[in-house]
Amino acid sequence: MNIILLGPPGAGKGTQAARLVADRGMVQLSTGDMLRAAVKAGTPVGLQARAVMESGGLVSDEIVSALIGERLDQGTGNGAIFDGYPRTAAQAESLDELLAARGAKLDYVIELAVDEDALVERIVGRFTCATCGEGYHDKFKQPKVAGTCDVCGGHEFKRRADDNEETVRTRMAEYRAKTAPIIPIYEARGLVRRVDGMADIGEVTAAIEAILDGR
Repeated sequence: MNIILLGPPGAGKGTQAARLVADRGMVQLSTGDMLRAAVKAGTPVGLQARAVMESGGLVSDEIVSALIGERLDQGTGNGAIFDGYPRTAAQAESLDELLAARGAKLDYVIELAVDEDALVERIVGRFTCATCGEGYHDKFKQPKVAGTCDVCGGHEFKRRADDNEETVRTRMAEYRAKTAPIIPIYEARGLVRRVDGMADIGEVTAAIEAILDGR
């Protein structure tokens, strides 16, 4: 089972991918992580990518596709979850070729659909305990005692610098711009399925499982 998981930052893509890895033995292929790993390991593709990055250039579609091919050749357990790839029509075509060359195919493109305003509220309100990392939210999950962590009793809290409305909306606009070209390609092939990304985490997981099980 090979799937593409789509969704803007904060939609819960990482959480759902981790659950598929744990529950189904799938492998998450995140191009950013893979690129860093290949550069660090000094693989042929990693050396190519390092040279481009050190010169200040953008890693080409060819290098990214070669990276994916290199990883597919190492085996993907019970299937692959493509995260952050493909982002262009050319990459979508390359992915088809990479899978076909290995006797595989793409089964589904699952998009976590979100309400942008509600997602901004979800992200912007997040904060964590600086001591133990317990997560809280301005609206949905305040500490039981104001200023005191429920878990460890700590009194210091922190927020991510990029969890502000302007940054979040910019990231969402980038997501729309990058995914807009590839969704019609897969819709024409009947591969796209949409899940309510604003639902509870467990409900999102159940909806994705139902799709993968053909229910």
